[in-house]
Amino acid sequence: MPRLNGGSYTSLDQVYKGTTLPNKNEDLKKILRFGGAKKKLEPLLQKNTSDMKVVLTEEAEAISKPDKMPTINAEEAALLGMLSVDSMDDIELKNIQLQFPSARRFSGVGSCSEVRVRTDRGDIVVAVQGDRAKPAILTYHDLGLNYICFQPFFNFVDMRALLENFCVYHVNAPGQEEGAPSLPEDYIYPTMDELANQLNYVLGHFGIKTFIGFGVGAGANILARFALAHPQKVDALALINCTSNQAGWIEWAYQKLNSRSLRSRGMTQGVLDYLMWHHFGRYPDERNHDLAQMYRTYFTRNVNPTNLSMFIDSYVRRSDLGITRESDSIKVPVLNITGALSPHVDDTVTFNGRLNPTKATWMKISDCGMVLEEQPGKISEAFRLFLQGEGYAVLSLQKIITRRSSNDSQSAMTNDVPDC
Repeated sequence: MPRLNGGSYTSLDQVYKGTTLPNKNEDLKKILRFGGAKKKLEPLLQKNTSDMKVVLTEEAEAISKPDKMPTINAEEAALLGMLSVDSMDDIELKNIQLQFPSARRFSGVGSCSEVRVRTDRGDIVVAVQGDRAKPAILTYHDLGLNYICFQPFFNFVDMRALLENFCVYHVNAPGQEEGAPSLPEDYIYPTMDELANQLNYVLGHFGIKTFIGFGVGAGANILARFALAHPQKVDALALINCTSNQAGWIEWAYQKLNSRSLRSRGMTQGVLDYLMWHHFGRYPDERNHDLAQMYRTYFTRNVNPTNLSMFIDSYVRRSDLGITRESDSIKVPVLNITGALSPHVDDTVTFNGRLNPTKATWMKISDCGMVLEEQPGKISEAFRLFLQGEGYAVLSLQKIITRRSSNDSQSAMTNDVPDC
């Protein structure tokens, strides 16, 4: 058995020493058999490399003169004949090229068509994905993001099957869309209640009577406010990391510092760290380094700091939803979701305690902070079952594949039937 010595197995050194370390002396001896210089170099095997270079130089000069060529026996000649005459420069490693994985990025943007909708507080951008004749799902994003953050999730294989039954309308908060110009300095950003009221203009523009809300963070709070004010226009809500109360002193102080830094110095490291914590919780690199790096790059390069600071100011000044479980709660069914590693778990628990238990479902997804990115399969399954419970005929991907296969086989049988 190996013996522990200071935390390491010392006996393993002796076991593997002869097999893992190159034996330079033996290698040189084998090589020198074909050069005829074995006797000259053997005394120098234990000396430094400079002496070896001198002897090798002398041997090279001797080989260049035909009259001083060393004699080679039959065995050595046969072995030398087996060696390739090609130069070592032609080794196959010459054809190997380094390939680096492409940087992960948001995808699927081209599948949406962007539409500008005029509201009482300026134009907002709405990205439409799917057939407008089908039932509507309306999404709203969180701080530092826009509708692009929903693209990886809605392009997930199970959600693509869901899109066969719905049309998705991705709403962007003012000035948060991709490539948005800086809002004027005298622009007064809408409050959270005014942002919720803007959804009426979206519904009117597209002729939507009712919709299913799907929001994250600040967007979830906005959809909850709209459902309180207009319950007849909302069929159901799927809310991720939703906060129902006003900002506490610690959150208020952090967000004020972030807003001030964004206005004066842009996206600083402090603001970037806060956004990463807000979305992923702690230590996102340990769970998924590529995903965390993708979001860091996005926050640094694709976010307008001035516009984001205004959105943060509006969110930190939010009022309490003013709901209780006994009365004045949200009247539509609510799927309340959070991640086990998210910093907003307590907020969702408080929100769940203020909802009608007969209409609310609380879910905590394990091993993740940003549930849409880290656990899309679990969220898509939960969302599909939630919609089925509300009376929507939503087929899973497996059922869609089975139905298509059945239809193809039936059409093939019909084509094989001879005409009478």
